[in-house]
Amino acid sequence: MGGGDFLPFLTMVIVQLGYAGMNIISKLAMDSGMNPFVHVAYRQIFATVSIAPFAYFLERKTRPRLTFSVLFQIFLCSIFGATTNQITYFVGLKNSTPTIACALSNLSPAVTFLLAVPFGLESAGLGTKAGLGKILGTMVCVGGAILLSFYHGPVVGIGQSSIHWKLVDNSRDKNGSSSHANFMLGPFLLITSSVSWAIWLIIQTRVGKKYAAPYSSSALMCFMASIECLVIGFCFDHNISAWSLSPSIRAVSSIYAGIVCTALAFCLMSWCVGRKGPLYVSVFSPFLLVIVAILSWALLGEKLYIGTGVGSVLIVMGLYGVLWGKNQEMKPSKGMIEEEEVDFGGIISQVDHHHDIELQQQQQQLSSNSNPSNTDTSNTTNTTTVIQQE
Repeated sequence: MGGGDFLPFLTMVIVQLGYAGMNIISKLAMDSGMNPFVHVAYRQIFATVSIAPFAYFLERKTRPRLTFSVLFQIFLCSIFGATTNQITYFVGLKNSTPTIACALSNLSPAVTFLLAVPFGLESAGLGTKAGLGKILGTMVCVGGAILLSFYHGPVVGIGQSSIHWKLVDNSRDKNGSSSHANFMLGPFLLITSSVSWAIWLIIQTRVGKKYAAPYSSSALMCFMASIECLVIGFCFDHNISAWSLSPSIRAVSSIYAGIVCTALAFCLMSWCVGRKGPLYVSVFSPFLLVIVAILSWALLGEKLYIGTGVGSVLIVMGLYGVLWGKNQEMKPSKGMIEEEEVDFGGIISQVDHHHDIELQQQQQQLSSNSNPSNTDTSNTTNTTTVIQQE
């Protein structure tokens, strides 16, 4: 992995670490009775407040002109990438389990690949090794995620964690958690969240090409999503007390999700989308399962199973399969290099030919005792002609 590939790779790993922390803290907040609609609304508000100063000071001189077309695309990003994606995910998490939520969120690489091909953002390449690597790698990633989530097997004998988070016991809702309320609604909403996320990646690719200001576009998107989530939240819960950030886990969860997992993550992912494309960003989502499994064992006291280990290995293998395919696509083929060398040689020959003609014309002009100023003008004209012909 070269230096140009390491930075996007490291960036996406950091993003997944941030999302892993959000999953655990947000689950604790909702177990304490926090409404998921309220949680999403606060997340967008904190994200807008945190990213707006960066957008103003860092991009005020380089920010492109905001056209109506770009503004509409940013609005679509707020609908699919923030409002729809986050509401369906957190309501789906509340109506299912964290394991199912993490598993179904890993459908996004497959959905993104299916959507990116007809839009011309990714090539299927069934007849090439790179294309087969991407397809098989995506399938192995998703398969490993499903295996990790739905197959347990024997318990891995690593014992109990010594750093169990006591906050977990204090944050449980005394009236009982409603996370198992509807096993039909939960998975459906989580699948919808994955599809919405894939659509955002496709639209964000267009925005990044037309409006090269990631901070400004992310700030506008979060601001629009704040208004959308506030309206939806008040429509579903008119009780003012539901918007309280007490106990403190609710405030911590909202601030963390807004700053780390929306403001910072959206800017980092937008940058990676511009550098590597939407499939590269989405394929890192299976890493989230591995990280959550480790943190759940260490902080929440959950057990690790054989299925977790096997699924983690498959996820890493599939991830590197896709990265290998992307890397092979970005390398120029040998035939292309040879063709470029032939073309370059032809250009040199053409330039030499025109240069000989130019020298002959200069000698003829000098022999006719022409005006030096006219000679300079003629030479300039001839040189311009040669450049244009090149």
